[in-house]
Amino acid sequence: MSFEQLRNIDSAFKHVKALSIGAIVASLLCMAFCIYKSYQLVGKSAERIYILHNGKVLEALAADRRANLPVELRDHIRTFHGYFFSVSPDDGAIKRDMDKALYLADESAKKEYDNLRESGFYNRMIAANISQEIEVDSIALSLHNYPYKFTCFATEKMVRSSGISYRKLVTAGEVRALEDRSDENPHGFLIQKWQTLENRDLVVK
Repeated sequence: MSFEQLRNIDSAFKHVKALSIGAIVASLLCMAFCIYKSYQLVGKSAERIYILHNGKVLEALAADRRANLPVELRDHIRTFHGYFFSVSPDDGAIKRDMDKALYLADESAKKEYDNLRESGFYNRMIAANISQEIEVDSIALSLHNYPYKFTCFATEKMVRSSGISYRKLVTAGEVRALEDRSDENPHGFLIQKWQTLENRDLVVK
């Protein structure tokens, strides 16, 4: 075998080797791209939620909780204050609302409830046939640190036979997230270190 033939064989071997390496690299890149697109497709499909409503299947989109965090926190705080401060002149209704409120907060709310009951507040409301409603005006949130701190500004409306009085209410506390949600606590948050900062008369009609 001549030198020229050997050189041709060596050159052909190098070409085959380069072609094989190129094919392997192209296959790896193609496989990596397919895996990436598969994960992307799975992620998009996971964002779709199907809800059964009145016998019809509806499609909804799931969002990261962080995106809706301020909305959920404010609704949780507003719901808690609605249950805690809305008072009917009916002991059974008061206990039912308070049970709902205490699912949304820790022992700081229970202590406040016990103080009001021991002071005779609810007995006076029932005896005088007074009802109380609350309107949450605004909720200031701080999301920079966890647990999330809040200040709630609200107006209480007390309706009695002699007239209507309004009170300014300001409360503050923290909110932490729970691992699970439930029917009693659909947002999965718990209010803690809750306290009333201000509760004073405004006007009388």
